[in-house]
Amino acid sequence: MIFAELGQVKNSKYKNAQRARKSFWIRRLMRNVKMKFSRHDYLNLDIVVSTIGYGMRKISQAIYGRMDNAVYSALGNQWWQPDSAFYQMKVFLNPVRVGYVKRKLIEETRIDPKTTAALDVGCGGGFLTEEIARMGFDTTGVDPSARSIEAAAAHARENGLNVRYRTGVGESLPFEDRSFGVVFCCDVLEHVRDLPKVVSEISRVLKPGGVFCYDTLNRTWVSRLAAIKISQDWKPWAYMPPNLHVWEMFIKPGEMKSLLRQNGLEWKDHRGLKPDIPIPRLLGYLRKRARGEWTYAELAAKVRMVESRVTAVMYMGLAVKE
Repeated sequence: MIFAELGQVKNSKYKNAQRARKSFWIRRLMRNVKMKFSRHDYLNLDIVVSTIGYGMRKISQAIYGRMDNAVYSALGNQWWQPDSAFYQMKVFLNPVRVGYVKRKLIEETRIDPKTTAALDVGCGGGFLTEEIARMGFDTTGVDPSARSIEAAAAHARENGLNVRYRTGVGESLPFEDRSFGVVFCCDVLEHVRDLPKVVSEISRVLKPGGVFCYDTLNRTWVSRLAAIKISQDWKPWAYMPPNLHVWEMFIKPGEMKSLLRQNGLEWKDHRGLKPDIPIPRLLGYLRKRARGEWTYAELAAKVRMVESRVTAVMYMGLAVKE
């Protein structure tokens, strides 16, 4: 009995120490929130949060111009370099995406990859495209960045993968109507200026009964903190290029459902994404990378994204063409 009580005391002290460490990191983070959010940030946050359906129309040039989509061409040769910011997407995002796709498309929907043509819209350097090809799909990738397409095609050839790549934009896909049984569009929808047009084009090239798989970022104050401030703006933690994302272009799940419905796509599922480690530990890891104590490759080895019920920052989804 005494030993049991001592064990409980020891366990209680350990939990208290954990809470104290967590509290320290949260207080430190919130001090940065107060210091580093400018007056413009707060005003902008209030305006956009109160806007209904913001993501359901073409983005103004004033907002779209703040995004640095040119980075994909400027750094196009870095897609497959392990110690690059781009490569993190392959390491910590691709596994959960691929797992979700296999479960939903192959196990639940019973799609046969060997008899299905698939398109990856906004394929970049081909991280997801290559995984789609490995599943057995007849695979095509399209992206507006010629340098990214070159990097993707070269890597596919080196690995003996039969993938067709083309340059093109989501607002005007260079394919005939009803060409594909599955269309993927991951980490792309929040980058396009005319989101309704992109969803319309995806619906156009899908066959009836075809499946649209996507993931994107939600427009919440949590995503502004996580995906903009910590990921891009605040130097003690930032690990992605500045201006890679613009928060006003993030898409709420309700907006996504409405766009799908307007384009003859029946929404089926949404699943959130989150890191597989506690946030205080993640902040510590990002701090090490920012200080130069860790490389991008070392950071990537420590963190993975996993499925979650919470969609406040990022979410995956699936819809079927009617």
